Amino acid sequence: MKKLCVRLAVLPLLVSAAACVGSSKSSSPLSPSIAGPIPGVGISAPTVVAPAVDALVDTNTQPITLQVANAETNGVRPLSYRFEVATDPSYTNPVFTKDGVPQDASGRTSMTLPGPLLPERKYFWHARAEDGANTGPFGATSAFNVFTPVVFGAPTAIAPINDETTSSQPTLIIGNASHSGPAAQVTYYLEISNLSGFGSLVAAYQFPETSGQTQLTAPNSLPAGQYFWRARAFYSTYTGPFSGTQSFRVSGTSGGGGGDPGKPCGPPYPTTPFGILQCRRSQYPENMSSADRVAFLKGSARDFNAAGIAAGPFGILVKTSGSNCNGYSCDILCAGNGPAQRQWDVLAGIPGSPVTWSEVAPPVTVRQCEIQ
Repeated sequence: MKKLCVRLAVLPLLVSAAACVGSSKSSSPLSPSIAGPIPGVGISAPTVVAPAVDALVDTNTQPITLQVANAETNGVRPLSYRFEVATDPSYTNPVFTKDGVPQDASGRTSMTLPGPLLPERKYFWHARAEDGANTGPFGATSAFNVFTPVVFGAPTAIAPINDETTSSQPTLIIGNASHSGPAAQVTYYLEISNLSGFGSLVAAYQFPETSGQTQLTAPNSLPAGQYFWRARAFYSTYTGPFSGTQSFRVSGTSGGGGGDPGKPCGPPYPTTPFGILQCRRSQYPENMSSADRVAFLKGSARDFNAAGIAAGPFGILVKTSGSNCNGYSCDILCAGNGPAQRQWDVLAGIPGSPVTWSEVAPPVTVRQCEIQ
């Protein structure tokens, strides 16, 4: 009977121990398996760091890394994060979810998507923190747009080229620029200058691309002279490189002449000093002689006076000593004589001499202003 009593005493203990294995969770707050949530523990929502709200993400920078500022908790358990990405703000069309991203000790926690997302779409994402027993709320929904950038090649200047002579309203032909990416409507920007470095522009135009080649007939007549032109393609905020520069001549000029100082820029006249100066400058070759400069200055002053530009009447400074152009200043227009005289620098740099309109204050040495 003694042996039987021992067995009966032990058996209930084994049964009781067996019933506990795997059927209950620890009450230790740091145990991986804990009955929860733990009362009194709160977890805040993480906040978005990157990508910024409504950021534009270039397909070339994928895969995307999502980053949040860490949540806060008054609990002792370590936090991990759940990230969700969807194509709608209600998250009914998820494209990626991931749990268990461990919190980074730097104060910000990041998660890189496993691959690229489809471009030309908007994506929504948020994240929340949890500690295995308690779960915090999702942070505010953020969004970003994945796009394919538009990249342009340089167009080709087809005609007119190589200094060929044209009418005063030439037709300029462009070989279309190559491009990649979704450009709905390509537009060309074309500029014409009387200087090979395009320091000043005679005209600039924008016009839509057509199939194969794109062309524009200049809507305004150009004075006789030599011109340089180039073009580039653009779409929205994407701009391509300029074509190579080409040149042409409007009939009525020779290769190295001095323009037509007797031909005014009007009527009707340009409405600004700079417009008049541009028009006058277009009548002369890129590298002007001393005689060209004097003719340019006198013609510009006459046009200023005929157009009634304020501060006139205008003239050219007499200068018989030092650096001068045939007894005159090489680059200054003037108004008035004596202490109240005003002067403007209208040609900048040699050679090329792009036009400018900049008052000299105080003026250089006051000289006779020969009104035109």
